[in-house]
Amino acid sequence: MQRFIDLADFARPQVLELLELARRLERAPEPQALRGKVLGLLFLNPSLRTLASFQSGMARLGGSCFVITPGNGTWQLESRDGIVMDGAAAEHIREGLPVLASYCDALGIRAFAELRDLASDLQESRFRAMSALVDRPLINLESAANHPCQALADWKTLDEFGVPEHGKFVLSWAWHPRALPFAVPAATLHMAALRGMEVIVLRPEGFGLPAAIMDKARQAAAMSGGSVRESAERADAIAGAHVVYAKEWACAAAYGDEAADAAARRDLRGWCLAEDWFVPARPDCRLMHCLPVRRNAAVAEQLLDGPRSLVLRQAYNRLPAQMAVLHRMLKQP
Repeated sequence: MQRFIDLADFARPQVLELLELARRLERAPEPQALRGKVLGLLFLNPSLRTLASFQSGMARLGGSCFVITPGNGTWQLESRDGIVMDGAAAEHIREGLPVLASYCDALGIRAFAELRDLASDLQESRFRAMSALVDRPLINLESAANHPCQALADWKTLDEFGVPEHGKFVLSWAWHPRALPFAVPAATLHMAALRGMEVIVLRPEGFGLPAAIMDKARQAAAMSGGSVRESAERADAIAGAHVVYAKEWACAAAYGDEAADAAARRDLRGWCLAEDWFVPARPDCRLMHCLPVRRNAAVAEQLLDGPRSLVLRQAYNRLPAQMAVLHRMLKQP
């Protein structure tokens, strides 16, 4: 495996093989598997779980890693082409990325959506430009419209808790004070569809996911026997659900317009998930969220701390899931 950029790049049996490898490494670690291997991690945006889990995973497999956070001990990086570099950035990715890649056996890059141009972000223009400069195995640590590492860990979590492959999965919009990218909702939606689940995107009017994201998920569902639809009605969406996955995201119609997005979400504070949301769900319905989460804004703290919540297990599963990716990518046959 040379690239882990998008779960959609893999057939369903390949994803299942990765998940089985994650479970095996969890049961029987291989502390010398990646001895002598070096992982480079480039974070253009903040991280807690992704950063710590990749560092820990590489160490547990016997390898090492270095972390670059541009502007924090290193030069700031410019990614735009044709720019006159007379601002804060002292180095361009055209020089910086090939140099970093030459120091490691695999490189991971985190580069969030810039939240200015929806079409550009959905096309992954920035991440594609960076990936073209890397001649080593490459891992997407979260791009403008994808987070495959989170999706793989979430699939493992669903399996662990016995959620049926064709169970009902609700991806619910949750309130946040500002616009957030589509990366996690897009990856989560595709993951649940590829798993074969009955997927419903629950969101307020005006906050539907872009057509490109929905269409991609529907294609995955068609291959796996699942389904994908949208709803603005909470009771309809959550009735009989096995899982409700809370996530915040931007208003696509106001993308790049901070004032318009703020106006669109101004009266939606009621979209803070609480225990009463789960009344029409199955008694054993679970809550998921990728973290970080704003307590009592996106999700009520009683729900986060209660027996439905899988958020800490999701976070833990980032470690074995990413160990499987690293093992498959760097272990010598």
